[in-house]
Amino acid sequence: MKILMVLTSHDQLGDTGKKTGFWLEEFAAPYYVFKDAGAEVTLASPKGGQPPIDPSSDAEDAQTEATKRFKGDTAAQQDLAHTTTLADVSADGFDAIFYPGGHGPLWDLAENAHSKALIEAFAGSDRPVGAVCHAPAVFRHTQGQDGKPLVSGKTVTGFTNTEEEAAGLTKVVPFLVEDMLKANGGEYQKGADWASFVVTDGKLVTGQNPASSEEAARKLLGLLG
Repeated sequence: MKILMVLTSHDQLGDTGKKTGFWLEEFAAPYYVFKDAGAEVTLASPKGGQPPIDPSSDAEDAQTEATKRFKGDTAAQQDLAHTTTLADVSADGFDAIFYPGGHGPLWDLAENAHSKALIEAFAGSDRPVGAVCHAPAVFRHTQGQDGKPLVSGKTVTGFTNTEEEAAGLTKVVPFLVEDMLKANGGEYQKGADWASFVVTDGKLVTGQNPASSEEAARKLLGLLG
């Protein structure tokens, strides 16, 4: 099994002067779910190299078993420090694609033409596509083979408006994930704020928030069985 994980390269939280990036748990938990299942994982990002970790996800109270494992895993750290430049990645040869969240993807991956082409290639060839928390932002411009938004008519989830409100960033982000998915015709569902909630529709797997990252990765793996 070969799985492509795509991370953000964006580190500015709007015009707040604060830093953002990808959410550590949303990378670490799926990474180990895939690795422990024997998958070969390739990491990519728009700029290549070390993607920015959201400082909030590196805080003591945000640590999980997966993030602690990552912090003691020099091979994984090296993997992350040398992500492939997204423009150099082809969908060929991969069995699935997965996007960890964090606020970064709202700015770069949501608008990235290479990301859009990759997702459309995976979806068009009936290969699993997964995204968790803010990463469903990547479906902002993606289209199905019918020319409609890729999520149109599909059951999806992603970071909720109320979770964004709790984070105090409703006015900072370029768009709200929940609103965008609904505007694109997605059948948006959600569970309780901050609790694990994952939905699968065909080969599309989406998770609501950081707590959903491990389950989303397992669901994606299940589609490769």
